[in-house]
Order: sequence, then C-alpha cells, then structure tokens
Amino acid sequence: MSSYTVFARKYRPKTFADVLGQEHITRTLRNAIEQNRIAHAYIFVGPRGTGKTSTARIFAKALNCTGGPKADFDPEEEVCREIAEGRSLDVIEFDAASNTQVDKVRDLILDRVNYVPAKGRYKIYLVDEVHMLSTGSFNALLKTLEEPPPHVKFLFATTDVQKVPTTILSRCQRFDLKRIPTATITKHLLFIAQNEGFTLEPAAAESVARGAEGGLRDAESMLDQLVAFCGDTITEADVLSVFGFTSAHTVTALCEAIISADASAALAKIHEQAEAGKDLARLMSELITHLRNLLVLKADPDGLGDEWMPEAVAAMQEQAARVPMEKVLDLIEQFAAAEGRMKWAVNKKMHFEVAAIRAIQILQSATLTEVLDTLAALRGGQPLPAATQQVKPAAPRGESLTPAPRPQSAVPTARVAEPESAPAPISKPRTVETPKVSEPGPASVPKAPAKSETPAPAPAVKVSDGEFWKLLVETVRRDRPLISGWLEGGALIRIGDATAQIGFPPEQSFSKDFLEKDHGAFLASAAGAILGRKVNVSLAVREGITVTPVAQPPPAPKLDPMEEFKRDPLIRKALEIFRAEVQPA
Repeated sequence: MSSYTVFARKYRPKTFADVLGQEHITRTLRNAIEQNRIAHAYIFVGPRGTGKTSTARIFAKALNCTGGPKADFDPEEEVCREIAEGRSLDVIEFDAASNTQVDKVRDLILDRVNYVPAKGRYKIYLVDEVHMLSTGSFNALLKTLEEPPPHVKFLFATTDVQKVPTTILSRCQRFDLKRIPTATITKHLLFIAQNEGFTLEPAAAESVARGAEGGLRDAESMLDQLVAFCGDTITEADVLSVFGFTSAHTVTALCEAIISADASAALAKIHEQAEAGKDLARLMSELITHLRNLLVLKADPDGLGDEWMPEAVAAMQEQAARVPMEKVLDLIEQFAAAEGRMKWAVNKKMHFEVAAIRAIQILQSATLTEVLDTLAALRGGQPLPAATQQVKPAAPRGESLTPAPRPQSAVPTARVAEPESAPAPISKPRTVETPKVSEPGPASVPKAPAKSETPAPAPAVKVSDGEFWKLLVETVRRDRPLISGWLEGGALIRIGDATAQIGFPPEQSFSKDFLEKDHGAFLASAAGAILGRKVNVSLAVREGITVTPVAQPPPAPKLDPMEEFKRDPLIRKALEIFRAEVQPA
C-alpha cells in the first residue's frame, strides 16, 4: 500500500512556469540565467505558503540541471528529481530554526564550502527560515557570504526579514514574494479537484481561497481536510461549517442592508451569524475588507485586478456606485473603531449591532458640503457668504474638523441630518454635531466688512487738523493695513480748500516716494470721504517734521465663535429648513 501524498506536496511547482502569482520573481530569475548574470547569494522574502522555498529549489534545479544553467529544464531528469526530493549531494538544504548555533553553521557550510560539487555545476546551500540563525552564526557567515568560491551559491528563505541583519541583506539579491490573489488560488483549487476526480463548487473554492489569505499551501491543506470530511462533493456550506468562515454572499448582504438603511435586516443578519456560532470578529474584518474593495472600485474601477472573481467584483461595483467615497471612508473608520473595541469585549454582538446602526445613521446624514450646495441652490445660484465658503466638508466621526485658514476667528463646521424628502414638519428636532473649536488666538479678531477701494464722499464737514489726521490714519489702518506704517511715518502739515499736505522727515523719504507712486489716489479718496469734498493729497519731504503717533483703538471684544456661527444668515436658514439645532460635539 503506497503512502498518501498531501496536495501541498503533490502539487508543489516543479518549474518556473508552475509558480503561481510570482511572475515578477520568475521572470527576473529566468532572465538572469539566460543573460549569465547569476549572483552568488539570493534571499526570498514573503508570507507563509507563497512559494519561497519552492522557488529556491526550482532555481537550484535550473543551475544544476544537465547542460545548465538553463531556465527551461526537464524536471523529471535524475538531477532535478534528486534536488526536489532533498537527496542531492550538491544542494545542501537545512532549516535554520533547527541549526542556529555557530557550530552547526561551521559544520554544514564553512567546513565544506571549498569542496567542489559532486555532479552539478554548483554547490548550493539552501537555508530555510534564515532569520532564526543566531547572531554568532550570522557573523561567522559574513566573510564566506561576501566572497564565496566560484562554485558556491547561497539561497536563503525567510518569513521575517526584519530579523535578518542588514550586513547579510546587503550581500544578497532580495526577492519579495507577494500574497497570491484569491482568484488565482480559486482556479488552482478547481484544477486540483478536476485532476483528483472530486466535485468542488466554485463558491466553495473561493471561500477556501479567501480563508487562506494569500497562502497557497494553506489553501491546499484546507482542501485536503475538506476531502477527508466531505468525500466526493464539497459545497460552500461544507467550507463554512468546517472552518467557520462567512460566505461572501453573507458579507455582501450585510453591506447591502447597511447601504439600504435597513437596520432590521442588518441586525437580523448579525443575529443569524451569531446564533450559527460564527466568529463575529472575523465577520467584522471581512465587512471592512468588503468596504475597502468598494473604496478601491470608486477610486479605480480596475483596481481590484484579479483579486476577486468577476461575479463578486460586479456585485461590489453595483454597491460602490450608490455610496459617495467620503461615506465609504466614514464607514470604514466606524467599523475599524468597533473592531478594536470588539477584541476585548465580552458581548461582541452588541458592539457589532451598535456599529451597524451608527453606520446607517452616517449614510443618512448629509455632509456640510451637501447642505451648503442645497442652500446655494435655494439662493438661486448666488455666491455663499465668505464665512461659509471657507468651511470644509464634514470629516468622519471622531476627527476634528479644521476650518480653512482665515485671519479671523475660526468658523465651526457641522454635520446636519439629511431629511428624507422636501422640508416637512418633524416631530423632534434633529441635531447638528459641531466639533469643539479651539480658543482663537490673538490674530483671531472678527473681520470687519470689506470696504470699497474708493469711499463715497460724505457731505462736507468741518474737522480740525488733528481730528482729520487721526481719521485718515484710522481709515488707512482699516482698509490698507499694509501701508499704514508708511503713512504714520509722516505728519499733517495743513489742510487747504483743495489740498491736504502731508510732510515726512528726510529719513522717511522712501515712505513718501512709495505712497506717492502707488497709493496717492487712495489717500486722496480717503481724505475726500473724511472732509466731504474733493481734495488732493500732497506729499513732501521737509526738515523739522515731528511725527506724533496716533494711538491704536482698544481691541474690539472677541465674539464667541459659536455665536458668530449661529448668527450667520445662511446657517440660520439651514437650521430653519432642516428643523435642526446646533449642539457642541
């Protein structure tokens, strides 16, 4: 009676063409062989079950095959079979986890490295889980690894490259193997089922592939277990029963209930999975993955590539088209936070249910951008007030909303619950969540309304020279604060019927030239507005001019940012339309 060979060994790749999902690795190795650019040391890095050791063995076959090195070799020839079965004298393969000591490394490698190969062209050392070697072993290997004899090649494999010293990594060519796509594993499992003569439902194969999380060996081991449990026919229900997975249909249905704002269906689906003994933490993780897929599809319709089967991608595209991107981001954050709480919670079901209901509320609420767009439409396309134009869209719950920079006090932002139809009487007021607003700094003074560049002349008035100069300086401080310092470097000489003369001491001649060249018209209009008649402003440099500073007015009382926000006409209109009220976050 012959011994049974598990699928993971029976269907282990034998050539570069058999390696699944690692085309970037196999292509590079093939090109290196064909171009005779073979390095002396390679390290293969990646998660478990992705083909690190198998790829290293295939590379060893390509190097030591008859007539090698060559990329296209016969895997059934005696030399290649010896390497595959671990009995080749020229390919020394050992596990670093079992040989961590310096003495073992010296006995297996350092003392034998100078011996020429027995049959092949190279003596190859294949070290699996190389990160398990001790520091002393790595140090002993350094010199030999950097300058080995021409007939020696080193092939390393590791799942934890962070533990490999950089001195070792720098002496190797590094190849990073990626997780194998779900669709690729699914096709491979269906191929095994067809080859072995048992029935495997496509949905069952996809469930196994998703549960393997990119590890082909894990998927093959699970398939072995399913054949022992189910016999000749394996269904999706069998996979879910044996391994406690959640079907893709269940995850899609739960997401559909949330998107459709059907709280009853969402809670029923969660209850159904809990009663069936499913791992709710895993269900939460799969729901987050599903939402991530929706986000990827919204950003790039082809972003999922071959990660999922076409039928699953089509269902996700339909859901993605119905949810704005910012809402998907909000849902991911909401469920990710709930997933963190579920890790330590006794009642995981309660946290899941609360997260689902909260997610439905997030989808039903309107973002601040949507509210402002609606109000702009009600205004008939008129521009929004400057204060509201600077408000950013609502951010996900749990993050502070930062208004756009402005030189005055910050404007609070809000999230308003969206009505189900046109404005109608609502029994209870909905609330607007407003984030906490930090205390405005010294620069956060409410901005005065913008003034016209050319103030309209008022009726003629009689003012003294001192009063005129004070009013002119205050006008410039208010309307042209950047040039007020230049003007205050001078002093009023006299006011005539048609001319106001301002003098500057010689050291301030630059101020006189600057104002006269670029701002004379503004000063004339400001002076005319104060005097109530048209006047010209004459600037001159004179000796003996005494500059008297004009006192700064007392600072205006700071308005409470919340009160300023509430008084905005547009916000008041929003509260009236949506029957809402402003509450602190």
